[in-house]
Amino acid sequence: MRLILVRHPQPDVASGICYGSSDVAVAPHILAAARAGLRASLPANIPLYTSPLSRCADLASQLAGDLQASYYTHDARLMEMDFGDWELRAWHDIDRDAIDAWALDLAQYRPGGGENVLAMAARVAAFLDELLREQHAAVIIICHAGTMRLLSALQAGLPLMETALLAATSAHKIAYGAVLALDFQRPIVTPAV
Repeated sequence: MRLILVRHPQPDVASGICYGSSDVAVAPHILAAARAGLRASLPANIPLYTSPLSRCADLASQLAGDLQASYYTHDARLMEMDFGDWELRAWHDIDRDAIDAWALDLAQYRPGGGENVLAMAARVAAFLDELLREQHAAVIIICHAGTMRLLSALQAGLPLMETALLAATSAHKIAYGAVLALDFQRPIVTPAV
């Protein structure tokens, strides 16, 4: 199965703000530009899945129509990580000791008391396992950089803890609106932690 991953367009939030699972919108002109570029490059008549957060869902609903998606749905398992009380705060305003504690335990530390990378990896892996059982030739998934990094890490077939660490330590080089295609040749069985 080919997964065509699309990162949402740049949201209307100041640079340097932790926005994780917060529902921040995309300015209409940014959304229109992303839609125009993607509409011309993505395949038509295939299933389209999206995170329910508006920065993904607004683009996905428009593209589902443009591309005549054969199936269209929101799935909360595709959401970005929940950073708890760090959400919508400037990164430089977050206590340095808390950020250092997260750096020492990337997989299991819960930034801001929110979700940890291991929990996010488990929900993304559950989505992928279910998707692969559906046996589509290809699907489009509109989501977030963290979700894309986890889906990429899941290709290695590692235990979930190692998958979470691989995703957490991968350099973040996924631009807004970027497209990444992943091929999965076999079902991914998510091993226990």
